[in-house]
Amino acid sequence: MSIPEIEWERALEAIDGASRVALACHLGPDGDALGSLLGVTIALREAGKETVASWGSDPFATPPHYTYLPNLELLSPPDTFPAAPDLMITFDAGSYERLGSLEPNARAAGTLLVVDHHVSNDRFGSINLVDPDAAASAVIVFDLLRRMGVALHEDIATCLYTGIVTDTGRFQYGNTTPEVHRITAELLSAGAPHVEITQTIYNTHPVGYLKLAASALDKLELREDAGLVWTWVTTQDLERARVGLEDIEALIDLVRTADVADVAVVLKQQPDGRYRVSMRSKGASDVGAVATRFGGGGHALAAGFTSADGDPRATIEEIVGALRGA
Repeated sequence: MSIPEIEWERALEAIDGASRVALACHLGPDGDALGSLLGVTIALREAGKETVASWGSDPFATPPHYTYLPNLELLSPPDTFPAAPDLMITFDAGSYERLGSLEPNARAAGTLLVVDHHVSNDRFGSINLVDPDAAASAVIVFDLLRRMGVALHEDIATCLYTGIVTDTGRFQYGNTTPEVHRITAELLSAGAPHVEITQTIYNTHPVGYLKLAASALDKLELREDAGLVWTWVTTQDLERARVGLEDIEALIDLVRTADVADVAVVLKQQPDGRYRVSMRSKGASDVGAVATRFGGGGHALAAGFTSADGDPRATIEEIVGALRGA
């Protein structure tokens, strides 16, 4: 699915006519959300525009695996965000709700430009650069910056490479197309330090995470009736390991390697008792549809949502029922 040319024209006109731009990505940002947000923020600053860039999480903190990203000083807490920006651009968020505490700001924006690649996106912007076939929001950003006449350099390339490498699972997922490789070749030519990026994101973990992963894998359970393998992490587990939720994002990638199931699920308990649910599919099941059913979203092979309560087994039963078409 391609983005209509009229939407590109409207996006470029809105950006060109703005002197100050407010930018936001989804709460609890991953590499694609944060890389896309920063890449455009850097480009706009270099074009002489005022910017404010943030996301609606409390506490507001850059995830540890992404602290290598350049120009982090351009990010600011959500309480610095204008209440009703003239132009607001969102990245990698499929709905208003995914903006967290910045949802009211987006609803009040004069013009809301949405940049996203989630199939569940409901086109909530006044301008929508949404392409579910894009491997990452950073792929759409790459096209946007090209149309804006922005010259790639190391800082922007680092941000966009981060978005693409994370949302393609290090180029292992089925969304890794020839076009993705052509884009990443340009990013590497512009100076993206791919060895450092890969080492930091995938090959560097706190010792506490390794111990917690061992415990979580020891609790692994198989639901043969749904082709599903799952585990869970409680707040007590996090406290004992002295790690935070942001430190255990890679756990799902271990669970999904189980050879006995198509679907992998990891439930991670939040301070409010509910669980963040991460799901992955090897291709036989659409976990994006499941997540959407429970108020979340994502893609057919990777998706998530937040549980209604603090009972992990009840949540798994709901997922099993959805997978079996109940």
